[in-house]
Amino acid sequence: MTTTALRTADVPIAVAATGARIPVIGYGTGGGGRVTAETVAAALACGYRHIDTARKYGTEPQVGAGLKAGGVPRDEIFLTTKVSHENLAPADFERSTMESLETLGTDYVDLLMVHWPLPTMDLQATMGALAEMKRRGFARYIGVANFNATLLEEAVRFCPEPLSALQVEFHPFLDQSRMQALCRKLGLVFVSYCPLARGRVLDAPVLAEIAAAHGRTPSQVALRYIIQHEGVAAIPGSGNPERIAENLAAATFTLSEDEMARIAALARPDGRLVSPAGRAPDWAA
Repeated sequence: MTTTALRTADVPIAVAATGARIPVIGYGTGGGGRVTAETVAAALACGYRHIDTARKYGTEPQVGAGLKAGGVPRDEIFLTTKVSHENLAPADFERSTMESLETLGTDYVDLLMVHWPLPTMDLQATMGALAEMKRRGFARYIGVANFNATLLEEAVRFCPEPLSALQVEFHPFLDQSRMQALCRKLGLVFVSYCPLARGRVLDAPVLAEIAAAHGRTPSQVALRYIIQHEGVAAIPGSGNPERIAENLAAATFTLSEDEMARIAALARPDGRLVSPAGRAPDWAA
């Protein structure tokens, strides 16, 4: 395995119908205390150009400081943040976006997303608020997270501006082929969060066997499995600079069709890890 810094050109790009070009491995910052300005700067130093955060994570200050310390030109970074479920009304949506931009120390984000849907939300009004942020230049592209198929299609229909991405949970233990197919149909990039299944990939013998055959780690194999799907990106997180670099190196090898099939067979009906009561939609809808 390697921890050598990668050139930006070494990391493949997933492209949305809108033209959004998203590096297929990003640095996820949903890990709370393990994320610091130093870990963000370390991610940039080893080659990451896709950084994912959210207002709800509480990591926007660290990301902003890390971007400043990293010294990478802003236009070379694909930066994502999200508006939380309690701020989906138009006035609250704008306030949350402005607070995020100020905290991040930037005039715009590359991707602004609705973080979670709510059963009580006015989806048309929320999509209008999201589109308005794009029209005013505060976001280059827009998308949604944690929407099921029905909500995603409704969001696309209601939104005055085209969506570019869907972010949802995906790892070897959760089959997301239906949502991936829908994203391809709609021209969206599918972004996988929780791609290492909160460490559970380390205990899977199939991943260990495939990793040994490639001289890689089980985590790298899990990430490679994810990004080898068409139009799919992943945002693993870590507070360890060596692990951060190892995750990015998942872009530098390829799995065989047989290996992909063996990993896909790990999916199980109870594989979903993130489904908060009161926010999670009916995933089958």
